Amino acid sequence: MSLHATAVAAMTAAGWRAVLLRGPSGSGKSDLALRLLEYGGWRLIGDDQIDVWRSGGHLYAAPAPRLAGAIEVRGLGLMATPCLGLARVSLIADCGQTPERLPDPGHDTILGVALPLLALSALESSAPAKLRWALTGRDVLSRLEP
Repeated sequence: MSLHATAVAAMTAAGWRAVLLRGPSGSGKSDLALRLLEYGGWRLIGDDQIDVWRSGGHLYAAPAPRLAGAIEVRGLGLMATPCLGLARVSLIADCGQTPERLPDPGHDTILGVALPLLALSALESSAPAKLRWALTGRDVLSRLEP
């Protein structure tokens, strides 16, 4: 299945774990991915089109072959960057939203796999740190998978 999304991954104690960045055009998905790459510890899986499939009860993401190794940098065009060929998806971030101050846990289901859902203002300067915490940290209620 192909999704209109950007996917990035970070190394966690459990291995590479991916985040699907979803949202409409202009919501900051590629911009956030670019900042994560510069932030350190993150790898691009793919930008704009992501192939996903279910295996063993988990969701996996890979770059769409025609866009592998490229990221759109607004104002510059498509730029080459190393990409990670595959990672297990552990989180969905809906970009371009104003998150609640103390949100209730959210989930969304893709191909029958329920995943934690984070509302994120992707263009905020704190977005990379928030995404890292959501993926690898544990909040007080331990809502998100490491």
